[in-house]
Amino acid sequence: MDQERISFVALHLVPGVGDFLIKQLVSYCGSAEEVFRQSSARLLKIPGIGEITARAIQEGKLLAQAEKELRKAEREFTQILFFTDKAYPLRLRGIDDAPSMLYVKGNINLNHPKTIALVGTRQATPYGKEQVEKLIEDLVPHAPLVISGLAYGIDIHAHKLALRHHLPTVAVLGSGIDVIYPAAHKEIANKMVDQGALITENGFGTAPDAHNFPARNRIIAGLCDALIVIEAATRGGALITAEIANSYNKDVFAIPGNLGSIYSEGCNKLIKIHKANLLTSVKDIEYIMNWNVLDTKSEAQLSLDLSMLEPDELAVLTVLKEKKNPTLIDEICFKTGMEQGLLASVLLSLEFKNLVASLPGKMYRRK
Repeated sequence: MDQERISFVALHLVPGVGDFLIKQLVSYCGSAEEVFRQSSARLLKIPGIGEITARAIQEGKLLAQAEKELRKAEREFTQILFFTDKAYPLRLRGIDDAPSMLYVKGNINLNHPKTIALVGTRQATPYGKEQVEKLIEDLVPHAPLVISGLAYGIDIHAHKLALRHHLPTVAVLGSGIDVIYPAAHKEIANKMVDQGALITENGFGTAPDAHNFPARNRIIAGLCDALIVIEAATRGGALITAEIANSYNKDVFAIPGNLGSIYSEGCNKLIKIHKANLLTSVKDIEYIMNWNVLDTKSEAQLSLDLSMLEPDELAVLTVLKEKKNPTLIDEICFKTGMEQGLLASVLLSLEFKNLVASLPGKMYRRK
């Protein structure tokens, strides 16, 4: 078994070491495997590492536990993605608090050309369900990846409608990949594995504890191009996810509801304080996101084309897709972490492929 992958999983088993520190350790040492080869003195020089953490890293027990976790992933047909892997979602790569490791079960391209997340109350009303149904149906020509959290109410309705309309759909879990919560949605979750995926940052056997769900929401916000809130009270997970999406500079939409309805108060408030775009039809998404239904090439074909690009090319396209206006080469360089020389070569390659346009002033935009 690959020692680097064992070491990477082992880092996640070190008590008190989170995603940011894991990325820092790998950056300082050059690889996850090298982290476990460092002396205590060397580890203590890394910011954020104390004696207890250094001692835990040097214990061999963690590597043995990590190997067991990887073998279980193989038995469960689950892929473990690290932030250094090519298949790791590009939309998450540029987010500081993104998970450094993901468990993925299913058959889906996480770098799908268009992604939307639908969130809302667990107490969905007939009005809310009707809005989900209409929105999913109208989005079919765009063939987006539909993301939600498998919860009761708006979440599960979004997953069901995506499956019905043969759209890929992903559920981000607040538990281990082998712990479906709520259990009543296990059948839907199994179907999603064939037409999408289940995703979590939590290890096997992790219970759906309350503190996991706010953390789960940041993954939902990070994976989407557009976050859509359909029915929400003034407090709850949907509003937390919208706040996170705004902090990530994602486009947030909210469907308005009746005055006096408790599950419309959150959406109406988001629109009122300019934290969400008013959503009355799919045309609002098309206008703000600059989404067009392709005449000459289907979304499926576009997805296939993108899957054939190099990781560096996909990284640049993702940055340009997030920006509505032309982007300076310096900003692209900062967000992708590429050296200027490599970036210039990647941009030129994308121009030849007619995916990027070069503009005066060292500006670029996605075609």
